[in-house]
Amino acid sequence: MRSHAGFWLKALSQPTIDLTLRTQAGQRTRIVESPGLSLPKDELDALVAQLRIVAAKTLPEESLTYGIFSGEPEWLSRAVITLISEEDTGRPIAFNALSVMDVPLDGEPAEVTHLGLVMVDPDVRGQGLSWVLYGLTALVLFARDGLRPKWISNVTQVPAVVGMVSDTFSDVFPSPLPGARQSFAHLQLARGIMARHRAVFGVGEEAGFDEARSVITNAYTGGSDALKKTFEIAPKHRNAVYNEFCERELDYGRGDDVLQLGRVDLAGARRYVMSEVPSGSLPALLAASAMLALQRLVLPVVYWLDDSRAFGTLRPRRQENGAAR
Repeated sequence: MRSHAGFWLKALSQPTIDLTLRTQAGQRTRIVESPGLSLPKDELDALVAQLRIVAAKTLPEESLTYGIFSGEPEWLSRAVITLISEEDTGRPIAFNALSVMDVPLDGEPAEVTHLGLVMVDPDVRGQGLSWVLYGLTALVLFARDGLRPKWISNVTQVPAVVGMVSDTFSDVFPSPLPGARQSFAHLQLARGIMARHRAVFGVGEEAGFDEARSVITNAYTGGSDALKKTFEIAPKHRNAVYNEFCERELDYGRGDDVLQLGRVDLAGARRYVMSEVPSGSLPALLAASAMLALQRLVLPVVYWLDDSRAFGTLRPRRQENGAAR
């Protein structure tokens, strides 16, 4: 009982997420928020080395030069890494590197979580990892922020991913689903992302942007060239409507992508848990989400009552030199 209490107290005190849970039989998933700031250099180097192992298996004859592989510390400071490893051997088999972007919305700063680069070792494709790589971390961040709706973005030409984002999140545009529409908020965020954050998803300045359709034209020019696919080899969705949508809207020869924007909210979280998460993984996921939501509710109260350290604009009652304030 004492060890369990210690674990939860430590988890509740973490300023950034560093969470490991068993997502399915034989696999463990680690989610690390801002590893460039939160991890010591040796641990950060080890994490990047694990990501490179997966990348080398995924693109054995190519290399990527953007995002976390660019060598720029900034990317790992604003990234959220989801790494899946084999439980017995520790071998890394898949990862997702999310990025947090600051984008203006209605004249105020807003955060958009970009779903980021996903890579899966070819040896384990088809083992049901998509629910972890495309939704788990977004759900965890949603819980971490006190269940407040969060904007997400996604850049892809893969029909299976377009469909997963459309099915998982709320208010997604573009999408072939009935009722999908581009609000002024969608348009503002898309413009801000294209103006300030092309490097996050490896799109060069020469790429065009069709605002009405939210389609990036000639997208594979900024370090992501190795990810360009033909329609024939791009993984398809089980619902043909997404495959037809991508074939109709995107010029694969030129290298087009959709820029999808949507939100993580309670309705989307419920859909994700009910339709995507395997039943055997639900207990660990719900426990982790509850812990993170509790963290956001409990910590402000704890900090408010603690007069020994600063919290926001509040200052401690006594300073280190003993002077009272």
